[in-house]
Amino acid sequence: MAPNTVASGRDIGMDLGTANTVVHVNGRGIVLNEPSVVAVHHDTGGVLAVGAEAKRMVGRTPGHIIASRPLRDGVIADYEVAERMMRYFVRKARPSRFFRPRVVVCVPMGATGVERRAIIEATREAGARSVHLIEEPLAAAIGADLPVHEAAGSMVVDIGGGTTDAAVISLGGIVVAESVRIAGDKLDEAIAQAVRREHGLLVGERTAEAIKLGIGSVHVDGPVAPEDAEELAATLPVRGRDQASGLPRTVVVGVKEIQLAIEDLVGAIVQTVKKALDRCPPELAGDLMERGIVLTGGGALLRHLDRRISQETGMPVLIAAQPLLCVALGSGMCLSHLPLDDAPDRLRAH
Repeated sequence: MAPNTVASGRDIGMDLGTANTVVHVNGRGIVLNEPSVVAVHHDTGGVLAVGAEAKRMVGRTPGHIIASRPLRDGVIADYEVAERMMRYFVRKARPSRFFRPRVVVCVPMGATGVERRAIIEATREAGARSVHLIEEPLAAAIGADLPVHEAAGSMVVDIGGGTTDAAVISLGGIVVAESVRIAGDKLDEAIAQAVRREHGLLVGERTAEAIKLGIGSVHVDGPVAPEDAEELAATLPVRGRDQASGLPRTVVVGVKEIQLAIEDLVGAIVQTVKKALDRCPPELAGDLMERGIVLTGGGALLRHLDRRISQETGMPVLIAAQPLLCVALGSGMCLSHLPLDDAPDRLRAH
């Protein structure tokens, strides 16, 4: 595919994430980073809030307002609400309401043809002139500044809100990839279930996420360093509703019980990485031993996940400089390589 040397400064690269949507505009960089949440009036269907304002309403709305996320596992679960959310983001990012931009949208490796078509159609309805899809791990690798165009292997593991994608990349394309619909959201659910099971306390998804960010950690083998021992002893007060009495109550949650709560899910993520490595051609395996594995996405920030993957694979593991923005940055870098016509295309790195 020949690169387009006349890419518009108003074309958009979009990381349409389960948890957050990040938008990159050609020539301007990251212009928007907001939660993928929409608040809708139950009776009229009107959109009351989108993004950060809508997320503040989650779990706190009266009966006539529904605050929800229209994407699940990295793909569209509620088409109508997703289209309205994307329309809001596209309009907010473009400089003129009369301009219809070309849009590059990132999709999980495991997205089906039906799910991909839904993203294309929703983006068109949101105001795009043309829509081009790129797999999230490829965009993440480009955004992490990996040498994806070289005849050598680079490996990226993108852990978002809905999916974990592990891919080996060479010569601008994905050589092998594995995807599992286990990521940040499932970790939050497991934490909420553990708090309910162990403490009889009901907490919402926002509180579960706050626990993960506050004391979330992955169990690693080996001797415990003094700083790790201090971390393992950390606790966090958590407020919620008592399951028995229905009254507000506060409990104290520790790091070790959170580690136990998410252990099975962490194991599934590690297995996904191992599966991709098992399928990697021998010629590229040596490159990976030298360059290591790069983690991107919000899940990359889970404490000690890099050490756990390194322990189980025997390979060096690094966290990207801007893990939360890598996918959007990569999609933005692809804007100058859009096809000259407006037909939807599946992009490769150049």
